[in-house]
Amino acid sequence: MAIESFNPYTGRVERRFRAFSWAKTERILAQAHRAFGEWRATPFALRSRLMHRAADLLRERQDELARLMALEMGKPVVDGRAEVQKCALTCDYYAEHAEQFLADEEIQTEARRSFISHEPLGVVLAVMPWNFPFWQVVRFAAPALMAGNVGLLKHASNVPQCALALEQIFHDAGFPPATFRTLLIGSDLVGKLIEDDRVQAVTLTGSEPAGAQVAATAGRQIKKTVLELGGSDAFIVLADADLALAAKTAAQARMINAGQSCIAAKRFIVEKPVLREFVAKMKAHLLAFQTGDPLDEATQYGPLARPDLADELTQQVADSVKQGAKVELHGGQSKAGTALFRPTILTRVKPGQRAYAEEFFGPVAIILEAKDADDAIRLANDSRFGLGGSIWTRDVRRGEQLARRVEAGAVFVNSMVKSAPEMPFGGVKKSGYGRELSHLGIREFVNQKSIWVAQETKPEAQKKVE
Repeated sequence: MAIESFNPYTGRVERRFRAFSWAKTERILAQAHRAFGEWRATPFALRSRLMHRAADLLRERQDELARLMALEMGKPVVDGRAEVQKCALTCDYYAEHAEQFLADEEIQTEARRSFISHEPLGVVLAVMPWNFPFWQVVRFAAPALMAGNVGLLKHASNVPQCALALEQIFHDAGFPPATFRTLLIGSDLVGKLIEDDRVQAVTLTGSEPAGAQVAATAGRQIKKTVLELGGSDAFIVLADADLALAAKTAAQARMINAGQSCIAAKRFIVEKPVLREFVAKMKAHLLAFQTGDPLDEATQYGPLARPDLADELTQQVADSVKQGAKVELHGGQSKAGTALFRPTILTRVKPGQRAYAEEFFGPVAIILEAKDADDAIRLANDSRFGLGGSIWTRDVRRGEQLARRVEAGAVFVNSMVKSAPEMPFGGVKKSGYGRELSHLGIREFVNQKSIWVAQETKPEAQKKVE
């Protein structure tokens, strides 16, 4: 089996790699398992020094890493550099805070001393997607390594060069090689890895079906999993919102990574009095986005990562139109089998249409009309997904109250949904479970061990002998 680095802009295969055999994969797993015994005993000061060095190397190599993303999945180099800088920021964040996050927690009991100790689990397998080839991995790897775990990365098969480049960064930073390895394997070996007793936990970012399969396999082995799956984030615009700001941000939120982001705004739920004006303003902003060669500094969005993804998105739009949706902005593919997909707006979206129920992983804005704020919340929650969402209103207090009613892992008021190392990241419902980032993320893959030390027993005083 070959793993190909395919350039979606040129349609050419950049490089081919021979997939690892199970024998080679198992050797790497054995090395990682042995390395854990030593790595878990290293002091935080050493881990911190190496993680800071990894952050430095990410910044030093940001241009070449951005170029790899452009070649392998079509991300514009401007966005690629921003992604790498965010990875460096996160490495520094955990280098500085991991020891504090994992410090013993004293608990008051009848014992002489009782506390919670946070201890690493061992080998953590990460199954990662192509849309943010470095960021998705670093937000698992930085906390996992700082906690004393070791990591094995099974990256998406279309970004092998990104996967290998990240492995090289950790090795060049001074991490023992076996503490972080990239496995160039197909999905056929993932289940076999999860079933191996030396793998202690699994984290996956990807599709709902992939998450269900990994969780089922891990569940049979009684192993911890964290799943960050799809999303169809609601972007709620109330009648009193700053429409100019909301519409501009809406266009940006839909076009993140050419629309290929789990937390890109996808469903725009707008109160009826301002619906027409909002759509007109958003349409103007979407039309202003410039596409082109991802290696060009002027390019604002590139092609989708693969032609088949654009073909599927085209089918979702066509089916929705047959079911009653209206195309308000005609974008899409120029022809089948090509990866470029221009911004599209769908209106008159109703239950029963694919646009109402499914995640559209590309630059298609789905417009829903709400009668009032309560109806907007109802529409936002009428989804099997629950990753992120935002609310736009000039009444910030009301926005905060409404945010509490949205069924999602994160809700932003008058701001675009984004991830940051300080804030927990994850979803509810079919968007997954568990959290990445913040102090919660580093505690996902540790044993939260209760330790109880009994009161000292004092020997009875010896009777005085007269």
